[in-house]
Amino acid sequence: MKFEIFKFKSVTSTNDVAINLIKEKQKISGCVHADKQTKGRGTHGKKWVSEKGNLFVSLFFPLNKNFPTFNEFTTINPIIISNVIKKLSNDKKITLKFPNDVFLNKKKICGLLQELITLKERRFLIIGIGINIIKDPKIKEKYQSTSIFMETNRKPSVTKVVDLIISSYENFFIELSSYKYENYIKSAENLSLI
Repeated sequence: MKFEIFKFKSVTSTNDVAINLIKEKQKISGCVHADKQTKGRGTHGKKWVSEKGNLFVSLFFPLNKNFPTFNEFTTINPIIISNVIKKLSNDKKITLKFPNDVFLNKKKICGLLQELITLKERRFLIIGIGINIIKDPKIKEKYQSTSIFMETNRKPSVTKVVDLIISSYENFFIELSSYKYENYIKSAENLSLI
């Protein structure tokens, strides 16, 4: 599967744009990427603080019969994204708080929002991904937040991170014939924060 990139300066949220591309433009798969979100959202209706310079991306694709299920992707996605963050952060300690948060050195660096829509009896998965690259928004949570820059003193370009995410998912689909959900469960247990 190939992911066409749809780049925007400003959007309400990349997940909203992905939904629109599927419903209005009949796009099958893609990657929505924006410099800024005005109404970024997290899980349970929480607001995702979208500071310029950080990463806001949504991948979307159909949930074909031979693909993992929606529930399986709630385990797969954090594993794929944690591997991307590992490449950007000199293999620092990564943990997961399922199903939505990736932590680096016990501080939140990434949030995921998974949504499902149906169009003409076809189900599409949308994976919203927010990664703190250069700024760590101060959030009222019991966890601190951090950024790639804060942890490594390096500022990877957003384009580089988008390319890493896309290639990680494209590789996942290339290797789908050897997919075993148990392997992701095992990885998830090893990385679990709680």
